[in-house]
Amino acid sequence: MTSQSVLSISNLTVKFGGLTALSDVFLNLEENQVVGLIGPNGAGKTTLFNAISGLVEPTSGTFTFNGDKRGWPSTHELTSLGISRTLQGVGLFPDLTVAENVMIGAQKFSKTGLISAGFGRNKSDERRLRDRAHAALERVYAGSLADKRADSLSYPDTKRVAIARALVSEPKILMLDEPAGGLGPQDIEWMNGLIRTLRSSMSILIVEHHMDVVMQVCDQLYVLNFGEVIASGSAETVRRDPAVIAAYLGTGVA
Repeated sequence: MTSQSVLSISNLTVKFGGLTALSDVFLNLEENQVVGLIGPNGAGKTTLFNAISGLVEPTSGTFTFNGDKRGWPSTHELTSLGISRTLQGVGLFPDLTVAENVMIGAQKFSKTGLISAGFGRNKSDERRLRDRAHAALERVYAGSLADKRADSLSYPDTKRVAIARALVSEPKILMLDEPAGGLGPQDIEWMNGLIRTLRSSMSILIVEHHMDVVMQVCDQLYVLNFGEVIASGSAETVRRDPAVIAAYLGTGVA
């Protein structure tokens, strides 16, 4: 049985003036698959994430979603397409409660790339959003945090809440930007388990520097260096690739 591709990118090039940030990049993400993007700092991983998210306009390239070629999405189209992402810096609103932060994730993205802060227009809408927020928090084992202010949370808990906010829109594709960044070994192991659980209901695309995360949870890896894909394949294939060893992983990892 072959899996269906939910997202396919080919020939993606992004230029900022005279700087080429991405050159002829390709990527494929299948149903219930976890795909990781790795590479040195400045390799183009975040630019690729931002191109998919509508925050960066590609110079050229093809975007195929659920088998259909279409234009590159704008930020306000992501929710309707079933794409959701976390931010590298967590990005919670400190003076709101955890539940309110997650409720915001159910709103559509605005054309400016910022999340709309409006809740439901009536009590029924707000109740529905709050119920969805609580369900998303339970998925990341953070239901008990719902009424706490975001600025009172520990850093690992902010990571959980950020993922819940991305999950509340029930995405088909979840994009995680350095989910293990700043976490200790115990929390990283928890994150690995969460990713394995979530993959049963969605496809996941990860940018991550922690090799113990990507090597354990990813089905497929793409390695970027200087804006180009220098290797792709299973974790074991990538781990042994000489170009990857030279560019990023180092002989100790290999």
